Amino acid sequence: MLDKLEKKLGKYAINNLIIYLLCGYAIGYVLLFGQRFTGVPYLSFMTLEPQLILQGQVWRLISWVLVPPSSLSLWTIIMFMLYYQLGSVLERTWGAFKFNVYILGGIIFTVIGAFVVYFFFPPLLGGVIPLSIGQYFSTYYINLSIFLAFSACFPDMQVLLYFIIPIKMKWMSIFYLAIVGFNVFQYVSAGEWCAAVPIIASLLNFFIFWLMTRKYNRYNPKEIHRRAEFKRQVTPPRTAYRDGTPIAKHKCAVCGRTEITNPELEFRFCSKCNGNYEYCSDHLFTHTHVK
Repeated sequence: MLDKLEKKLGKYAINNLIIYLLCGYAIGYVLLFGQRFTGVPYLSFMTLEPQLILQGQVWRLISWVLVPPSSLSLWTIIMFMLYYQLGSVLERTWGAFKFNVYILGGIIFTVIGAFVVYFFFPPLLGGVIPLSIGQYFSTYYINLSIFLAFSACFPDMQVLLYFIIPIKMKWMSIFYLAIVGFNVFQYVSAGEWCAAVPIIASLLNFFIFWLMTRKYNRYNPKEIHRRAEFKRQVTPPRTAYRDGTPIAKHKCAVCGRTEITNPELEFRFCSKCNGNYEYCSDHLFTHTHVK
């Protein structure tokens, strides 16, 4: 379905969407500093408040995206730099259209979650309508869904946790999912649905998009039979040897690993390097380009 939509609507996709999101945060921080000096609560007019939206303040359906998920600090800047890198790689991997759909899906699910809380929260509190639920809804968990999507695409890519500890993306995502799952359990147990629903909405977007982008044709019985027949008919390629040692066809220019020493790796040539430099999947997006 996404492929068909991309053929029809792909030309309308926004390139470098992650940059626009970060620029939106910059606007939000300017308004945050401005309200400290002027005393005017600018951000309170932008939060996701279903009650006020139903009263005519429809701009809140999108303006909440500009509200920063946290106060400005050095750690926040580092996290934004990380999300810029992850978002840029995902856009190059998926294409601009699918990345747009993924981010837009997170925004739509969050808006739906806010209205679900608004309509179903009063019965949970004995009929009391919450005065403000917009403080619970931000793009924080949409950013987390970007991290999870990157981990699903590149599970074996290694990063430096706190710039010191080397760890693979899949273990970081499992760790974060465990923490998030525990937080959801705590919020639900305490009846704090305003805090639980935004998390559920962002994770729901990740799982739905992940399921939509899987290639299920390989599980078709006809496809399984066709592959089995092809495997029986085709002679496996022979590996070249020199002095009794197999010769590798692929070799990473950074770590020196080959398809013989590490058959689980994939190798690609870098189009930005000046020359024929090949890299493994762990260093394809992290190496320094040769100029």
